Amino acid sequence: QVQLVESGGGLVQAGGSLRLACAASARTISTYAMGWFRQAPGKERAFVATISWSGDSTYYADSVKGRFAISRDNAKSTVYLQMNSLEPGDTAVYYCALRAYYQSASRYQSDYGYWGQGTPVTVSS
Repeated sequence: QVQLVESGGGLVQAGGSLRLACAASARTISTYAMGWFRQAPGKERAFVATISWSGDSTYYADSVKGRFAISRDNAKSTVYLQMNSLEPGDTAVYYCALRAYYQSASRYQSDYGYWGQGTPVTVSS
């Protein structure tokens, strides 16, 4: 059973930056695609970014493109989300997810079988 633990969330002013990390309990995640999703208050969980197993392919939601960057360190079984130029609209609980047994990135929540507990991000204006 794979466990995912997010960290790095917190309170930041608009225009600031945060770096989220997602550590996995199993080294085998290095062969699987990973993703970040977020759920804002009163809204459904939505796609943010995804990365293939090798890191060669990344995709982003239009709302974060150019501001956020997803990366991974397979030796550490960790995926990151660098968030720059944060806006109040980025306030949400951020979840990482593992696409077990698949190497290609995906923006669809139904493609992910393992989820972290989430880390809250609050951006003040």
